[in-house]
Amino acid sequence: MKDFLRCSGNPFSRLPLVFALIWVVLFLSTCGQSDQPPRLDAATHQPAKNGMLSHVETMIVEYSSSRQGLTLSGKIAYGEDRYSRISSPLQGRVVEVRARLGGRVKAGDVLLIVDSPDIAQAYSEYVKEDSELQYATRAYELAKDLYETKALALKDLKQAENELVKARAEFRRAKEQLLSFRVAPEELNKPLDKQQITSRFEMKSPLTGVVVERTVTPGQSVNVDANHVLFTIADLDVLQVVADVYERDLALVREGQSAVVKVEAYPDVEFPATVIAVGDVVDPSTRTIKVRALVKNEARELKPEMFARLQLDISGIGPVLTVPREAVLEADGKQFVYVVEEGNRYVKRDVKTVNISLDQTRVLEGLTQGERIVTKGAVLIKGQQIKGT
Repeated sequence: MKDFLRCSGNPFSRLPLVFALIWVVLFLSTCGQSDQPPRLDAATHQPAKNGMLSHVETMIVEYSSSRQGLTLSGKIAYGEDRYSRISSPLQGRVVEVRARLGGRVKAGDVLLIVDSPDIAQAYSEYVKEDSELQYATRAYELAKDLYETKALALKDLKQAENELVKARAEFRRAKEQLLSFRVAPEELNKPLDKQQITSRFEMKSPLTGVVVERTVTPGQSVNVDANHVLFTIADLDVLQVVADVYERDLALVREGQSAVVKVEAYPDVEFPATVIAVGDVVDPSTRTIKVRALVKNEARELKPEMFARLQLDISGIGPVLTVPREAVLEADGKQFVYVVEEGNRYVKRDVKTVNISLDQTRVLEGLTQGERIVTKGAVLIKGQQIKGT
């Protein structure tokens, strides 16, 4: 070491030379590295501008001949003519309830029996008006005979005729009142001494179905109140789906169209359905139109008020241009896509589309077969254009 120090002199005087040699070695080690930036795929990238635009993906627009569908959101509901909410047409006390919740009933079956003073009062009025009518009829016949023999003035005949007309009207009113209490018409057609009418009222089911709601018990008092529903009877074998369709998709929906219904409870099951009605009024708040479809439900798997997706079959319209839904953006109520043009330029173009599934949309206007569009990263392009970078 002493010899080395003698030969080299003061080691600290050599430090600048050492640092200079280290710098030369580092410089030579980096000379072989390329200064070229990473090559971008021209089909799926736009040259980054100030490093603000990341990777995007594109595709060529083509016709699709596979089965196409339009998916609408909705819910399960009772068929419009297949359920009934029943309230009492009179006041009284419930003496017997024959229908149980969840039980099946037929049209005409007795649901409950009410003991009502309304029926007794209405029948008493009916008997009175029947007597008045018979009296008025005999009086008119007598007046008519007297007038023909010049024994009665014309004004007296007219008076008897008016009394007969009023008696007929009052009798008809009393009879209609009894009929509104479900008194059998054939019973009223019998002579008074043979009629068997009591104060017991039998509430009957207007249709065949299942008791899905019951709010009455024996001994309970009931009143004439349409809002107080005692029973709800529904035919659960056939239900309907009420869905919303946007204005832009309305041309793809028609009565008689085939469809399938899917619900979250059975994600792998498709329930066949048929469109029965397309609404004529646009909801001003949602800008949608109601679509109704009947769906069979013999297995009782579908339940009213379930959320559902109504998938309409629109494959009959032939091959259509389809693109991923994420490729279509919207601004100021207008839809647009980014078209890849020469020089890898992304050009914004307005389009009109219709959603046909959860991930696909049909192009109505704005694109032609063979054009290349951005499918992923369109939002980034939009953001870069807004910033003006």
